[in-house]
Amino acid sequence: MVTEQLRHTADDGDVTRADSLAREIFSGVATKWALLIINVLADDTLRFTELRAAVDGISHKMLTQTLRGLERDGLVHRTVYPTVPPRVDYYLTEPGQELRATVNGMCAWTRKHLRAIEAARRRFDGQAP
Repeated sequence: MVTEQLRHTADDGDVTRADSLAREIFSGVATKWALLIINVLADDTLRFTELRAAVDGISHKMLTQTLRGLERDGLVHRTVYPTVPPRVDYYLTEPGQELRATVNGMCAWTRKHLRAIEAARRRFDGQAP
């Protein structure tokens, strides 16, 4: 078995580089499901089933995958309790809380510009190619 050594460079923070760590992180948190989960968790600790109920339309598989990615990046903390059935709680870590401020800004921007975007889409979609 070969173990790959990670070499961090100054370019790791450059989101425009295809091979940068920052771009990998950005692509993981800039998904609709990750943004919605971060927004729902807010200041709460929620169980898996509560999260699934709060994020309309997310499948069990997608919620699991997204939570794992957020946990891997240190944005969500997962606590497993040894009960039957198992109880698993999730909450935002400090970096997750900081990211939440950005997510809240995006939500506010969306609410503010929703009507204008809808109108632009209608105009665009009505145009002949």
